[in-house]
Amino acid sequence: MNPLNSITGVWIAGVLLSVVLAILFNLTSGLGLLDFDLLAFVRWVHIIAGILWVGLLYYFNFVQIPAVGAAVADRSGPGPGAILKYVAPRALLWFRWASVVTWVAGAFYLVATEQLLNVFSLGLMGGGDPDYGFRMGVGAWLGTILLANVWLVIWPNQKKILGLVKVEGDAELAEAKRIVTAVARTNAVLSFPMLMFMVAANHGVAF
Repeated sequence: MNPLNSITGVWIAGVLLSVVLAILFNLTSGLGLLDFDLLAFVRWVHIIAGILWVGLLYYFNFVQIPAVGAAVADRSGPGPGAILKYVAPRALLWFRWASVVTWVAGAFYLVATEQLLNVFSLGLMGGGDPDYGFRMGVGAWLGTILLANVWLVIWPNQKKILGLVKVEGDAELAEAKRIVTAVARTNAVLSFPMLMFMVAANHGVAF
């Protein structure tokens, strides 16, 4: 069976390939066949989920929202129905759960390395490296704001737009669309410094 024929197959193939390459790396580096670094694995999960989350955030802002607007404006076209019925629900499913996995994996890593308090206090508490705490803390707090926006603002209003919950007239629907667009764009803006400071935490400089 070709794993490329299904999304599940792609995930399984990607993970298996990663495991095989990790084992080969261990063997060529003089490590044991089954040597396993839990924190490295958690960091890898954090990065994969984060790429999926932020990638979909950029998709919504730079592709879907403008495309829906163009479809609505094109009176002779097919309209935005297909996007809202088939594309948006799937994208939102991956989007919102990728945000959870990213945040939880990141928090787990910080707890395991005893950096959680140092990071979320921006280097003011916890006894760790204050510079690391500040840089990673800026990224972690921005990521937390993005997560809260996804679940507390974007998703409740997207359910109105997708017809998953009842709305009281066109005015409420229009307000939901306005809120989603504004908060999604705010998250896109915040994602730039978030990524910059998270990378800077391990490299020492923002640029």
